[in-house]
Amino acid sequence: MSETALEVPNRQIRASHTATTVTVYQAYGPHLGLPAARDGRFPAAWKRERMTWIKPSFLWMMYRCGWATKADQETVLAVEITREGFDHALRHACLSHYEPGTHADREAWQQTLRDSPARVQWDPERDLHLNPLPYRSLQLGLSGPASRAYADEWTVSIRDVTPLAREIHALVRAGDEAAARGLLPVETPYGAGSLGHLGA
Repeated sequence: MSETALEVPNRQIRASHTATTVTVYQAYGPHLGLPAARDGRFPAAWKRERMTWIKPSFLWMMYRCGWATKADQETVLAVEITREGFDHALRHACLSHYEPGTHADREAWQQTLRDSPARVQWDPERDLHLNPLPYRSLQLGLSGPASRAYADEWTVSIRDVTPLAREIHALVRAGDEAAARGLLPVETPYGAGSLGHLGA
């Protein structure tokens, strides 16, 4: 295990971010992904009433979509959203599973889950070969008002990063990990105030 890995907290939000925005990743079929990237906003066909999961980790997104090869995940989007919206979702999020010590009891967790427009999962971060690392990465699920706000209010820009995903994957397959790593988006710790209610 690398020294760097040992220094990373088990649960920490890491993201590409500016003073006003945070970049998250999603993958869709071309019928949704291409119009979204072209217009910089989600099309009417994007179902705003369904829960949608956003991921600040590029490599976790690559793990989820298989480097843009899985069905209906062939188009990888980098969605830049406002920090205000991202922070709002985190403040009103609940862990997606019951965790003793974070919740008073299972009933309290279930009630909070029902009332929350957002939920958090902490999944193992991934390396360039998509193997799990010993620390976790955030997935943020948005539903109801949070999902609608994400699509229609928080989104600042949408870029198609599928070519980048394919380029990095090709370098990994060729054994050029240094070049592949050099193309990865820079993700640094993201301060979002107290996240104790999210087990962080």
